[in-house]
Parts: sequence; structure tokens; C-alpha cells
Amino acid sequence: MSPMSPLVANARQPAQRAPISGIITAVNYGRDREGLIPLWAGEGDLPTPRFISEAAAAALIGGETFYTHQRGIPELRQALADYYGRHFPGTYDPDTFFITGSGMQAIQISIALTAGDGDEILIPSPSWPNAAGAAIIAGAKPVTVPFDEEGGVFNLNMDRLAAAVTPRTKALFLNSPANPTGWTASHDKLVEVLAFARQHGLWIIADEIYSRFYWLDGPRAPSFLDIADPEDRILYVNTFSKNWAMTGWRMGWIHAPLPLKQTLENLIQYSTSGVAQFMQRAGTVALNDGEWFVEHTIARARRGRQVVSDALAGHNRITYAPPDGAFYAFLKVDGLASSQAASFSLIDDAGVGTAPGTAFGAEGEGFVRICFARSEESLSVAMERILQILR
Repeated sequence: MSPMSPLVANARQPAQRAPISGIITAVNYGRDREGLIPLWAGEGDLPTPRFISEAAAAALIGGETFYTHQRGIPELRQALADYYGRHFPGTYDPDTFFITGSGMQAIQISIALTAGDGDEILIPSPSWPNAAGAAIIAGAKPVTVPFDEEGGVFNLNMDRLAAAVTPRTKALFLNSPANPTGWTASHDKLVEVLAFARQHGLWIIADEIYSRFYWLDGPRAPSFLDIADPEDRILYVNTFSKNWAMTGWRMGWIHAPLPLKQTLENLIQYSTSGVAQFMQRAGTVALNDGEWFVEHTIARARRGRQVVSDALAGHNRITYAPPDGAFYAFLKVDGLASSQAASFSLIDDAGVGTAPGTAFGAEGEGFVRICFARSEESLSVAMERILQILR
């Protein structure tokens, strides 16, 4: 091991502890490979639709390049309130929405509001690594709570969750539908989790980014919005990335109880001081006029899920169950000693980019993750290449 640079050694300890992303490690390893099919990241293969990009371009050309509302322009917050009113029960106050520079920043700000030095945040695992990374940088300790897994089906064990609580526990980060497992909390499970959080006085950071990508009955996944009271300590984090193919735009939002309005505005002020106004114009158009595109994207992902499931059916080296939500296949491969080595091998030998299971925590060893939010054609080719290697 090479000696630590004095510059690194003198950095703040939480910064030193920030983990290397296993997903980005795979991406960097295979980024420039000719002919590679990239299934490693959580994004599809469609660019942002033109009507959204044109709204941003028009605002940019029109001179909307100045400082703007810290919490988001009124038109965008109203569009979010209307969007929630169409998809969730009740009516929504625009002042409960806060525009952030990505879903990732929404998570960072939510953690900054709920936990800090020495505090603990419960995170069911395997899980998207960025939430744990954000907790570490904030000086908090992410406490992983392993999902139960049998036959590729994951479940949240409430006894394990309760056993992980200590006097330092301040929050629970719950991603449902979940990346990478596809686990999706049922209505009854959310009732259990909310009661648990109330009992222990915990905040819930509810990552419902994939709520529209739900493969069971209903137009969306169950949400805490179906059961919560206004005074519950719940922060909802979300992003424009998935629904409207805007991953590169880096724009998200927080939905939070109204009394937190000034606190959240302050946290935005002292991080980015707001999101570019011309980007917010694009977000407004996406919400107001982009439902057809969301439905199109969901339909493509549903077909992608079927392509992957059909390809893996009956394969004796793979344990896999089609996910209830999100757009990932999380595969356990029999005899796999190193998920990262397998990911590199699939890049080298199959020309397919996957994410190693260990990128999502130690519980992910033996798994690889595939994003199926892509065209049927490219997924069919990718799955055939993967199966050739396994054979």
C-alpha cells in the first residue's frame, strides 16, 4: 500500500473516509471500449426529449441567466404541486417543494437536516451507495441493515431494523422501489415502517425516485404519502433524471413539511444558492407537458424487464427474480468469487458494462446489476453476450 499523501492525511476525516464508487470504477474501466453496451448506470438510452431542451434553450437565449429563487421558481414549484396532486392523494402546497441541484443533492441536504457528527442513519442493504457516502461526508455513520433474500427476492426484516437502533440513531433512509434489488415496500410494510419511525423518533428520508417504475398492480408504487400525517418527520427526495431522461441535467427536488421551509431554503443557499433558472424552465415543461414521455419510458423499461427475465429463465447458474419496481436486474451468479472481477470480465470478454454487486455494499457480493431501461434490441444482444460467457 502506498503511503498517504500529507495533503490527504490533513483533510477532514469524513472526507478521507468517502468511499470510492464501485459503479464508477466499472464505468472508468470500460468507458471507451468500442462496441460496449453500457448497462452499468441508472439511466436509459434515450436523450432528453426535444420539447424539454427547447424550453431551456429559449430561457437561456432569453436572458434567464441571473440569480433566482433559492427554493425554485414559483412556476416549477406549482408544477410539482400539480404533478403530486395528479399522482398522489390530497392537494399540495407549492411551498413544500424545494428545487435542488440533482437528486443526490436532495439526499445530501436531507442528511444535513437530520444527522451529523456521531449520529447514525439506518440504510437497508444492498443499497445505492451514494446515500451512505453522503452520510459519511456529513460526519454521520451509515448503519446497514441487510435485507432478507431468498431465491432472488428481497424483503425488509423489521426485527433486524429494530435491532439496529441505538441512542445515536437519527434517521432511516428508505429507497422504494429500491436500487439495486427492485424491492418495493407494500402498503402494509410502509405502515409498519412509519410506526417504527414514530416509536423511535426517527426521520425518514424517503427516496421514491422510481415510484412510477412499478411492475405490480397500480400506476405507481405505494408511498408514504398514502399514509403519513403532515407532522410526520418525512423528507421525500426525487429527481428529474429517470422519468424525463434528464440524468445529465442534475436537477431534483425535496418535498417536506411546510414548517421546514426556511431551514431548507437556508441549506440550499449555503450549498449551491439555487438551480439555474433556464434549467428550471425545462423542469416546468417536463412536469406540465411530459406525461406522454414518462409513460413511453415506463413502457420501454417494462419490455426491457421482460427481455432480461426471458433470457435468464431456467439458467442454472443464476438466481434471479423479476423485480417489483425500479429498472434493474440484480443477479446472483453461482460460484462468483468477486463481483468486481466479474464486472471487469464482462466488459473485457462480453462487451457489456454491468455494476458489481459489491458497489451496493458487502451484502452484494456474488451479484451483478444490469439496468434494463433500454431498447429491446440492445438488451437482447447484451443478454446473449452475458449468457455466452456464463456457458
